[in-house]
Amino acid sequence: MKTTGAVPHLRVLAVCWEGGGNVPPTLAAVRALAERGHDVRLVADDTMRAEAVDAGARFLPWKRAPNRPDRSPQSCFVRDWECADALAGFHRGCERIFVGPAQAHAEDILEALAAQPCDVLLGSDLLFGSMLAGEVANVPTALLASNISIWPLPGHPPFGPGFLPARSAADRARDAEASALAEQAWDSFLPRLNAARAHFGLAALAHAHEQPLRAGRHLLATSSSFDFPAERVPDHVRYVGPLLEMPSWARERWTSPPARDARPFVLVSFSTTNQGQADVLQRVMSGLAGEPVDVVVTLGKALEGLRLPSPANVTVLPNAAHDDLLAQARAVVTHGGHGTVMRSLCHGVPLVVLPMGRDQNDNAARIDYHGAGLRLDPSASSQMIGQAVRRLLCEPSFAERAMAIGRAIAEDGQGPARLVAEVEDFSLGSQTSSKTVHRKEAGTWRTSHQAAKVQ
Repeated sequence: MKTTGAVPHLRVLAVCWEGGGNVPPTLAAVRALAERGHDVRLVADDTMRAEAVDAGARFLPWKRAPNRPDRSPQSCFVRDWECADALAGFHRGCERIFVGPAQAHAEDILEALAAQPCDVLLGSDLLFGSMLAGEVANVPTALLASNISIWPLPGHPPFGPGFLPARSAADRARDAEASALAEQAWDSFLPRLNAARAHFGLAALAHAHEQPLRAGRHLLATSSSFDFPAERVPDHVRYVGPLLEMPSWARERWTSPPARDARPFVLVSFSTTNQGQADVLQRVMSGLAGEPVDVVVTLGKALEGLRLPSPANVTVLPNAAHDDLLAQARAVVTHGGHGTVMRSLCHGVPLVVLPMGRDQNDNAARIDYHGAGLRLDPSASSQMIGQAVRRLLCEPSFAERAMAIGRAIAEDGQGPARLVAEVEDFSLGSQTSSKTVHRKEAGTWRTSHQAAKVQ
């Protein structure tokens, strides 16, 4: 690490996996660090190569770990839309990406560290291999969460079901039971994780959640104003605010205003990845067909090429820059992906959320909690969806709450700048001499074990 004045010039190794909504925040972080003058490398799927270079990073592909060549549904490793329920989707994600390939992810990262040491490893909150590599190499490791924390903060309900904060003894019992089930689900992959740890000469863990605790800092790319209030936020957990990098395929500008300026404008957007959302999208369009609104539906990569019958008041776009649309929108109908939710709130636009899994139930719960929109079951009828949109347009409290959250996010400052400040602070808080020793040890480990352990 070199220092000019008070600004450290860091060597940062960032990692990412092709999961759709997690990609733009990672690229936003990479861009902000590179523009600050830091030397950034990104280990990621080949899908991100051009975007990484455009953001200012040197790109390194996954070699041993899973690596998607494109963003088609066919290349997706998890394919959670094929699963019977959310738990089955979670298990498939752990098996194929999050925990199962941890040794392969770690080996790729350690190879990159051996080729060039780094001052900070910017890992992923879901890639256990990135946490493992940081521990093996003894490199200061910060984990980037592209949304809310998957590990509950004090006073928060467990991640996944979309619970509201507990208000009664029954709610607290509910949370305790769900937390125990979540721990059991994670720990079902503990043998795989401990096998990877043993491969690198590390002691076994008693629980899977102990692995992320070995990272020095957790950076949440969301706003505390959006999240549930916490009894306390652990010192290693930091809110940096939303990182709203526009996907490279969604930068087409929307220049045509709605045909009838007097009619409210509604944006409909359902995910950057496939979740089997064609049916719910068709119900949304049917539900808005009879409403006095103009609607724009953006398909994105998830539904590229999909052909759906479109009512007269609906315009379907393959992709478009959402900021242009949100500047005119009075309501958003969405699956509840974190990026879409944050971007809508930054524009002060309330939402109807039909969560379809992943982090979406919990995002919808926060929209509900703050009164910034309505949560519906994804099986909701067209009539129910139309009624929900009508409520958002007719009851001013929803827009008022959305605008209040948007103002709070703006007052906190830009997420990319806050992330850079946290990474720099984290690096400066680490002892340079200790890091130098550990980087040498990581290189020695890699050299002596390459032939026997990796190839």
